[in-house]
Amino acid sequence: MPGAVVLGAAAVGTGATLVMDLWNLFLKRAFGIASLDYCLLGRWVLHIPAGTFRHPNIRVAAPKAGECTAGCITHYSIGIMLAVGLVVLTSGEWLARPTLGLALLYGIGTVVFPFFLLQPSLGLGIASSRTPNPTQARLKSLATHAVFGIGLYLVGVGVSLVLARV
Repeated sequence: MPGAVVLGAAAVGTGATLVMDLWNLFLKRAFGIASLDYCLLGRWVLHIPAGTFRHPNIRVAAPKAGECTAGCITHYSIGIMLAVGLVVLTSGEWLARPTLGLALLYGIGTVVFPFFLLQPSLGLGIASSRTPNPTQARLKSLATHAVFGIGLYLVGVGVSLVLARV
């Protein structure tokens, strides 16, 4: 049932990304802590075809039509790809029997992508080194990716129950 496993992994990635977004919404509403503006993510992605991969400051880069939509699609596509990666790394076994420890460890491990790819590309420096408070930004990224890991587990449990019936 490889097709069911791929669809299950995609569902896990979508759900885990949604859990992460709900966490960030909670942080914003309860504590005024902002998250990455997905419109800026979309702006970055939409500049790539023209050959601009790295920006000194993405906020001052030329806006692009559809950048908010592109950012949201990119954000969820990344979440799906990361979940598929977890399933592939475990040969599908994790999806059959999800464990919190592995999901949490994997989720936290995914913070390497924003630290070393996205943040430098947006002009924020490696691991947010060019932000006003790098330690706070790093801790927020770590916490957000830990929540992604928890989301992987929670949604993984649900998907495993559905796959067991298929």
